[in-house]
Amino acid sequence: MYRQIVDQVTAKVLAGDWLPGSALPSIRELAAANGVSVITVKRAYLELEHAGVIVTRHGKGSLVAESTDPTRAHLRNELLGQIDALWATAGRLGCTAQELQQLITERQPEGDPS
Repeated sequence: MYRQIVDQVTAKVLAGDWLPGSALPSIRELAAANGVSVITVKRAYLELEHAGVIVTRHGKGSLVAESTDPTRAHLRNELLGQIDALWATAGRLGCTAQELQQLITERQPEGDPS
């Protein structure tokens, strides 16, 4: 569910609905609006912060980052979703992290930076 919140916020930034510097809903407000726990929204906001989409200021809440590159942030969030799906599939197959890393290395395109 947190992924949907990440996508929702990213979409609003991409669409220009939330401009750099504008305040996001509080964690409690967004949790209530989406019918999810505060922990779920905290996780989404943390991921958005790591992606550079938002910044959190003590006493001010979360704001759209001034230097947000929405396209890059959107692509990064998409990639994170694909990685989550990859881990889920690997888990169903019983792959270890080491086996998964080996498979990724084997599939690395020629000339791709390591």
